[in-house]
Amino acid sequence: MTFSKITGLGYYVPDNIVTNSDLTKWMDTSDEWITERTGIKERRYFEYGKDTNYSMAAAASRQALERAGLSANDIDVIVYATITPDYFFPGSAFLMQRELGMDGKPVIDIREQCSGFVYALSIADQFIKSGMYKTALVVGSEIQSSWIDKSTAGRNTAVIFGDGAGAAVLAATDDPQHCILSTHLHADGRFAEDLYVREPGSSREGRPVNSEMLKEGGYNVFMNGNAVFKHAIVRFGEVIQEALQANGYEPGDLNLLVPHQANIRISDYVRQQLGMTEDQVVNNIQRFGNTTAASIPIALAEAWETGRLRDGDLICLAAFGSGFTWASALIKW
Repeated sequence: MTFSKITGLGYYVPDNIVTNSDLTKWMDTSDEWITERTGIKERRYFEYGKDTNYSMAAAASRQALERAGLSANDIDVIVYATITPDYFFPGSAFLMQRELGMDGKPVIDIREQCSGFVYALSIADQFIKSGMYKTALVVGSEIQSSWIDKSTAGRNTAVIFGDGAGAAVLAATDDPQHCILSTHLHADGRFAEDLYVREPGSSREGRPVNSEMLKEGGYNVFMNGNAVFKHAIVRFGEVIQEALQANGYEPGDLNLLVPHQANIRISDYVRQQLGMTEDQVVNNIQRFGNTTAASIPIALAEAWETGRLRDGDLICLAAFGSGFTWASALIKW
């Protein structure tokens, strides 16, 4: 039987560090207010003229490919997750493909918000398990600082988001002891408007993009914070337990949890429910904020760099986001 294995990880974050104190220049907030509610101390913002969604993804991918000992043309398929593409269409996967010189290789763009990387990983995993492809490049990349409302009116969401990209190389293996064991995907569209950006939407009556639409605020993030938090703490736990039970494991068997970096309070709640220590959970939201589809691969790549991914470890990736969508992946490293 064929399985898939992560053979290389990489990430890129912009050089531009924006602290909580920096945000006080644009909105009525404070370091204490942001830290208490989110755990975030700083985040990275892209540099116009230097960074693009696809260039950040390409940088992360080059690092992942180098660590996997492969070249770009060794990859059979790209699965690319983002909610902030460079163009309305075509997707940024095409631009990264061009940047890496991978002409002719298939690309798949997905929009699954904060669960994007786990969804993309699952798609690549199924392609490899089916025998259709032997290698895959899985990417999450976001530039969110260019469209968030940095005024006091938008501070509840503006303080959360950051920019960055992460990537993983998957390769076929016949070793069931070092592979992706399973992935688990869920969604519930009943709550789509609890966390969304309405514009630019296509289902409008003869309205081109104009200044009036900007004044109406449809381009800003709307978040029902209480609803998101209440659903997240339930769904995180459920989807982690689902992955463990599907493979005959208990929470005590987990060596490392790599959650989507949404809010430190959510991560702490889930950790406590699972009976895990702080050292068993990867949290870098303090330095990077919420980078949506990029958050898990950035955290995973950092965990690898710091020696937290050890041979034979049982590792769980878990995410919850807009849609609502939630997902997990259980990995034997």
